[in-house]
Amino acid sequence: METTNIVGKISHIIYKDEKTRYTVARFRLYELNEKLITITGYFPQFQDDCLLNLTGTYLDHPRFGMQFQVQHYHRVLPSDIDSIITFLSSPLFPGIGKKFAEAIVERWQEDSLVILKDNPSLLKEIKGYTPKKEEALINGLINYGEDEEAIRFFTTNGLGIRNILRLERAYGKDAYRLVKENPYRLIEEVDGIGFKIADKLALNMGFDWDDPRRLMAGLCAMTMEECMRTGDSYVDVERLSVIFASQFNDNSLDFDALLNEAAKSSKLILIDNKVFHPSQYKSEQYIAHSLKEFPYLDLQPASDEDVYFHLEHLQRELNIEYDESQKEAILTFFHSPFTIMTGGPGTGKSTVIGAMIHLWKRLYPSYSLACAAPTGRASKRLFELNGVESFTIHSLLKWDLESNTFGMDETNPLSIDCLIIDEFSMVDTWLMSHLLKASQQVKKILIVGDKDQLPSVAPGQVLKDLIDSKCFPVISLTHIYRQKEGSDVISLAKQIRDQDLNFNELKNDIKWFDCRAVDVKQLVLEVIQQAQIKGYPLQHIQVLAPMYSGLAGIDALNHAIQKFVNPFDENKRELKVGTQVFRENDKILQLKNQPNDDVYNGDIGVCIEIIYAREDELKQNRIIVDFDGRIVEYTSENFINITLAYCVSVHKAQGSEYPIVVLPVVPEHRFMLQKRLLYTAVTRASKSLILIGSKSLFSQGISENEEIPRKTCLLEYLIT
Repeated sequence: METTNIVGKISHIIYKDEKTRYTVARFRLYELNEKLITITGYFPQFQDDCLLNLTGTYLDHPRFGMQFQVQHYHRVLPSDIDSIITFLSSPLFPGIGKKFAEAIVERWQEDSLVILKDNPSLLKEIKGYTPKKEEALINGLINYGEDEEAIRFFTTNGLGIRNILRLERAYGKDAYRLVKENPYRLIEEVDGIGFKIADKLALNMGFDWDDPRRLMAGLCAMTMEECMRTGDSYVDVERLSVIFASQFNDNSLDFDALLNEAAKSSKLILIDNKVFHPSQYKSEQYIAHSLKEFPYLDLQPASDEDVYFHLEHLQRELNIEYDESQKEAILTFFHSPFTIMTGGPGTGKSTVIGAMIHLWKRLYPSYSLACAAPTGRASKRLFELNGVESFTIHSLLKWDLESNTFGMDETNPLSIDCLIIDEFSMVDTWLMSHLLKASQQVKKILIVGDKDQLPSVAPGQVLKDLIDSKCFPVISLTHIYRQKEGSDVISLAKQIRDQDLNFNELKNDIKWFDCRAVDVKQLVLEVIQQAQIKGYPLQHIQVLAPMYSGLAGIDALNHAIQKFVNPFDENKRELKVGTQVFRENDKILQLKNQPNDDVYNGDIGVCIEIIYAREDELKQNRIIVDFDGRIVEYTSENFINITLAYCVSVHKAQGSEYPIVVLPVVPEHRFMLQKRLLYTAVTRASKSLILIGSKSLFSQGISENEEIPRKTCLLEYLIT
């Protein structure tokens, strides 16, 4: 489409999203007939009567007619008498006022701003002149000019309007000056801008490829990237040296000197042979320090007699008999301010949590309790099982997506007396540190997790380190209680833990289909078809895979399953986003946290409606998804946050359970097939597990492909 420029003023706003700054407005063209058109785009708050030069394209909307989609903008100095008077009377020039502005225009007419910009001292010729008015004029014109230069500069160097608005939020009017001084500061100070964006900006500005600021920023960025890749809390010096050399590819650069300078300026933390990004180092240090001091507020302990008294009543009410290990777990919870409970599937973790919550309410009726989990599905399950207020950890801490900060912290702590956190194996070091920062008034914490599951995606292995420290009471539930549907799944999970497979013993809830990778797709479709014939809805059937690529990867299986269960239908709407087609009734996976919509990474919903741009008042395609009653709208701004959910990764499924799980095990995924991943995948099934592929590969995965231990220092900090 042809790009063009238009000049004019915003007449009035039709719609504005205060968070994203997306705006639909009526725009009066700066021409004889002053024609009004509709414009759309991302804008800051402009002053009234501000003259704008917009770059963009005209689009003919079937419903709303011609609209102008803005790509870039800059403000221009007004050149007609009325606009100049309004401009000089604006808050940009405090103290000038309308009367003095009229006197200026009467003297120099349409050339007033051009003349005064070049020679502001001429203002002395106007009656009513004061030095303060001259200063206001100079400062106003300078600020206005700098704003325009900044916008033009950022735009021409590849920053979109959304990133420009991020800079504005972070730096205000100082954005241009600060970025010109050192664009690499954006990496640390503006969330959403990483090394690649800052580096492109800097190189376009003429920064040398070996500028010390560039090398320093690159070193810090690659340290964090390596930690995110491995899950480690630090990088060995030798490994970081290799990464640095491969990325900068210049033997003349002095890596050791640069690393020492980074350590000296605290941009990186260097201890012995370990290089930490400050965020990881501070997080581990804070966790260790906080837990050594926890709790900051005491809770009067409940006596064993009181606990047993209420426990007897609870057993009669619920018609349940807790065994000795469960009773011991309950007592430990009431004895200790910080307790860890771990156990595999079927060991009664949920039952024990329920008892603890019931007894808490009776023993501490005036004290509050809340539950939290890393994912939306896990927090919802906590609420369904126990009927207490449950949150995702991010929502509990009031996480802000734009700034990547938490509203709850040391200065604004949680008003909760007891906090229970489930699925804790998924919690990373950074998130745990922020959870503890907000827990200054919490008197009792129980963390619950399966130590054999996959660790967090982000750096750290908090659950393992806390258990290994032996600093806290650990309740290990081992006895398996479930003896009905799904018990074979539990038995297989135990076999995986013990590395002692015997599929011949597992014939009720687990089925194996030996096949080649090329046949996996067809077998998956047949399994889904048979499950649906037996009455299982699609939401109860979940296909898992370790990788996105390959014949039996997530992408290929999603495409095949969508075509099979929700094919093209001329009466059913669909929308192509990149290479992905979304269709009404599709199963949808949330990929990123959207706290404002109360939807979180790993949540699964159903596409209930697609609205085309030609029908939409704001001229945007929309996908409407129902997440168990939470209706969320997506536009082009956040389409990237969703994908199809017929097949999802094992990591995305963690924290969730499904009646039927289908898991391909094929050679192309060989290096991913490790004990923890297979254990996590298997334990997602609550009733039936269907394994497709190679039994020998499954066996090799739990015995030969040993997971590389994560390198962390939390354990060391806890015990010293």
